Amino acid sequence: MQPNTLLDAILDEAGISHAGLAAHVNQAGRARGLVLRYEHTAVARWLKGQRPRGQVPDLICEVLAGRLRRTVTLDDIGLGVPGEPAASHGSLGGFVERATALWRSDEQQRPHILGAPAVTGTPAVMPVWEWENPPEDVDVSRGGRHQVSMADIEMLRSARAHYEQMYRKAGGIATRTRIVGFLNAETAPLLRGSYTDATGRQLHRATGGLVAIAGICAYDSDAHGLAQRYFHQALRLAKASGDRGLGAYVIALLVNQSLFMKEYRQAVAFAEAALRAAGRHITPALASDLYAMQAKAYAHLGDGTSALSCIRRAESAADRIRRGHEPDETGYVQPGLVNVQVAEALLSLGDLTAAAEHANAAVDTPAHDRGRVHRLAMLSQIELRQGNADKAAATAVEMAEQARGMESQRLRERLRAVREHLVRSGCAGTAEAAELIEGALRVPL
Repeated sequence: MQPNTLLDAILDEAGISHAGLAAHVNQAGRARGLVLRYEHTAVARWLKGQRPRGQVPDLICEVLAGRLRRTVTLDDIGLGVPGEPAASHGSLGGFVERATALWRSDEQQRPHILGAPAVTGTPAVMPVWEWENPPEDVDVSRGGRHQVSMADIEMLRSARAHYEQMYRKAGGIATRTRIVGFLNAETAPLLRGSYTDATGRQLHRATGGLVAIAGICAYDSDAHGLAQRYFHQALRLAKASGDRGLGAYVIALLVNQSLFMKEYRQAVAFAEAALRAAGRHITPALASDLYAMQAKAYAHLGDGTSALSCIRRAESAADRIRRGHEPDETGYVQPGLVNVQVAEALLSLGDLTAAAEHANAAVDTPAHDRGRVHRLAMLSQIELRQGNADKAAATAVEMAEQARGMESQRLRERLRAVREHLVRSGCAGTAEAAELIEGALRVPL
């Protein structure tokens, strides 16, 4: 079940509580000869995604229409098409309303939004399929009160770069509230504004880049269902922009999340979809990352032949990267990133010597703060597996120091995993490093 953010948003707009809605629905039902006994707990279930039975959706529309003094449709309250995910149907305008309702619920920290699990199966695959296949958006122009200018779009691009840097330095937990606040205050009014088709495509592209960062921050905060919904939004925005490369970048984020959730076959399939659909629009940096992540997935599936083939493709694409010829979004594919991805794949395949070579090459290459923590964590793990306890401990200490000041569940997991490996090794030199990491983990996020 997906949380019903549209119903949540319209209840807030109407100024009606859960208990108030239940009472009004019961009263409206009596006027139709129905005996209803709903309480606030039923409304809470509807907000979590449960569909009310029988005539109740129509009664909710009736109650809210009377309160707001305007027509309220089933689509307005997120109950338009039974059994179909809300994000997968309707017009671009309807998508904008659903997207902005989610941003608003996220900013208000609604529990049913923050705690929603990630979807699997068809609901997870459909947004990728819809991005890859027709129909395309013929015209994305819109008439609204505010005339959107290129200065507005440039502001969104600058904001994306700002929040990406904040995420890299401070982590997703600290950055998430800031970017979601920006989406609500600055981005939502622009999407509802007035713009031509040409300006609209640039607006949707800039918004897609921002929404992708919001998804990354949600992923980094362990809100996986929310992260997935942001990624799906970014994919729909990429389609509206007509930029295939942006869509492929968003799918790379979904591939990364699939790997984390151990959905390895899905990770392979998503990466293939991105490479296939983006075609010549895919850049060497993004191709190298997609192939490297495919290699990790194949390694986890025990398919060494396919993993090694993807490693060769990743390395070949990485050799073609030309700085200054890549879009802003692929800036995360820094020198050494493919090395650490390949090291992880080789470690899963049991090739410690080759994994160590790649991990050392990654650490020897300059990286932003966050990337360096991941590289040091991987090297420390490999050094321990090789029996180099003293080296592993020194690498782990450097990793813990590098992670100071970052609020990130993903980095915290890396720290915890390294600490457990150090403790299990039982070597004298590792105890001090493990204690240092334990001290860092005691600080609550």
